[in-house]
Amino acid sequence: MKGLGAPIEAPRWVTHLLVPAINLALALIMSGLLILALGEDPFQAISILAYGAFGYPEAIGYTLYYTTNFIFTGLAVAMAFHCYLFNIGGEGQAYLGGLGAGLIALAIGHWPAPIVIIIAIMAAALFGGIWGFIPGWLQAKRGSHIVITTIMFNFIAAILMTYLMVEILIEPGQQAAESRDFESGAFLPRIHDILALISIDAGHSALNLSFVLAILCSVGFWFFVWRTRWGYEIRTVGQNESAGIYGGILPSRAIIVAMCISGALAGLVGVNEILGVHHRLLLEFTAGYGFVGIAVALMGRNHPFGIFFAALLFGALYQGGNDLAFDMPSIRREMVVVIQGLVILFSGALENMFRPRIEALFVRRAQAATAAE
Repeated sequence: MKGLGAPIEAPRWVTHLLVPAINLALALIMSGLLILALGEDPFQAISILAYGAFGYPEAIGYTLYYTTNFIFTGLAVAMAFHCYLFNIGGEGQAYLGGLGAGLIALAIGHWPAPIVIIIAIMAAALFGGIWGFIPGWLQAKRGSHIVITTIMFNFIAAILMTYLMVEILIEPGQQAAESRDFESGAFLPRIHDILALISIDAGHSALNLSFVLAILCSVGFWFFVWRTRWGYEIRTVGQNESAGIYGGILPSRAIIVAMCISGALAGLVGVNEILGVHHRLLLEFTAGYGFVGIAVALMGRNHPFGIFFAALLFGALYQGGNDLAFDMPSIRREMVVVIQGLVILFSGALENMFRPRIEALFVRRAQAATAAE
């Protein structure tokens, strides 16, 4: 009989795979019941949703386009989570990131495209990072609660953008609060145009090279958090601030660095939307991506691998939901939002409802196996 070593924990696959899968299944079951209550076949609805998300090249392109935004915001929330910070300011940081990218595109869009795009990406990260730095500094130096300040900065960002678009950046002679169109040098290439060069038909969608940028950011996130001293300090402060202080780590520095990087990642949403899709500055392009990123980070367990698949799920819900609302008139767009909300509810707010019981079941099995040896 093995004795008194370290306490037995549930296998990692239970926490990181099984529990999220069960939460997702419960959300889909609840969604199916609601669809059934509307007099529609839930299995047909799921089939339409899946086909609308992955059934043809254009659908896949749009699913990955939405996925790109959710990767950026999911990584942004996860970076703050690793420092035990709850960044709810992804919307405002994405807004400022789009402003930074758009200002560069308006100013130097006639320059060679690679230079414009690189500088615009850097500007998006810089503007988003600054919008994350301020709440981080207030938390680290003044004790202001990060949740309150990041929420407030969402509103400040929206007001700032409204003022700039209405009073300064609006194209003369029009009523819509939009800037002039960018020069072609500021357009981020779209994936279907690139694939067409090698005779691959990928339909026509909004998917652009920012998807590749999101994958690179995911790899960089993993390396930074788990393979660098800065990442170690952020994780240490998040898990045990007292231990970090004892080890010579400055919690204020870790908090500020985490929020700067978090804001920079959220700011890259502006690259996808402003440079990749709209090709001009406009209002309300963030469309709630910053808030959904919270659920993406929770579902993905704050790991870039999990965040990718959680982002893909929400991308599929966004794209497939459009087809579902079109093919089943009784299921309106609001119902699709309810389905998304149920996924967020079970994956986020109720994430710990079943997790302790499921993990305890596997712990008891492991203890029984150990006792039998």
